[in-house]
Amino acid sequence: MKIYLSILSIAVLFIAACGKKKQHLIVTTYAGTGVMGSTNGPADKASFSNLMGLAVDTKGIVYVADSRNNLIRKISPDGMVTTLAGSGAAGSADGKASSASFFFPAAVAADNRGNVYVADTHNSLIRKISPDGNVSTLAGKWPAGLKPRNDGTAVFDNPMGIAADATGNVFVADWIHDQVRKISLDGKITTVAGDGTPGAKNGPAASATFYLPEAIAIDAAGNIYVSDTYNNMIRKISKDGIVTTLAGQLKKGKANGRGAAASFSHPDGIAVDKKGNVYVADTGNHLIRMISPAGMVTTFAGCGVRGSKNGDVKAASFFRPMGLAIDTGGNVYVADYQNNVVREISK
Repeated sequence: MKIYLSILSIAVLFIAACGKKKQHLIVTTYAGTGVMGSTNGPADKASFSNLMGLAVDTKGIVYVADSRNNLIRKISPDGMVTTLAGSGAAGSADGKASSASFFFPAAVAADNRGNVYVADTHNSLIRKISPDGNVSTLAGKWPAGLKPRNDGTAVFDNPMGIAADATGNVFVADWIHDQVRKISLDGKITTVAGDGTPGAKNGPAASATFYLPEAIAIDAAGNIYVSDTYNNMIRKISKDGIVTTLAGQLKKGKANGRGAAASFSHPDGIAVDKKGNVYVADTGNHLIRMISPAGMVTTFAGCGVRGSKNGDVKAASFFRPMGLAIDTGGNVYVADYQNNVVREISK
């Protein structure tokens, strides 16, 4: 009798535990039909072409670097997609939103004053879109490929990543130069990290090395996270200027684990949440990964097979995910590059 009651008690506890409602993460298509185009309108009717970078502001507006269309798009919380800036023709013209032009913009960032910053990649420029829709060139000057300078005539070469901190400083992943640069509020440009040669060296920022870094993110404490794409690593630049490898190794892979035990395949988009978790678009593996503050890497979303399946995060699929952004509610947005859609990962 006692044995029966013991077994019954265990069964009741098991049922009770399994009966608890768990909040499962779900992947959905936030905007885009999947067909290449530049149609505006309701999210399920809109179209994009090889979108790369994403940003989200405190109002929940999602900004999209619609790269192949040479446009910056905007998705409002009510699901309407509009063109924020760009004529669609490749160029570098400043001016009012509809008459301005970009050339394969790869990344966007939004500050807390309503400004949107653009890594205008093939123009090798950093552009700014003010709240009134005016586009200006914030930094950069042709010709690209020259040695980078830290002054008003600073030269970038195919900048791929961009981020803005709480005080309005703009940080740039200067791709070809293998450096992270900073544009301060007064327009001064400095090199934050990287000596300009390809490599994976850690240590003081000035002597550290990167290899074609493609995306950056900043946490509330001012630490900078870098998708060091061709090193297959996620690097961290501390506020005091020390570069370390947060996770990953030179060899491509998709192993989970802590720090150097984990592996990535050409990681791109990166974002950090309020708790200090770092999310990575593991582009070559068609996965979204997460790195805890302790450096533990897990698979956050995706089954690892390229596709466009929605649903539970473990079964969902992506096709070369690029940009990432996180809103104030913790929802994660993904620029699903080859699927030409924006995906959302939420509860």
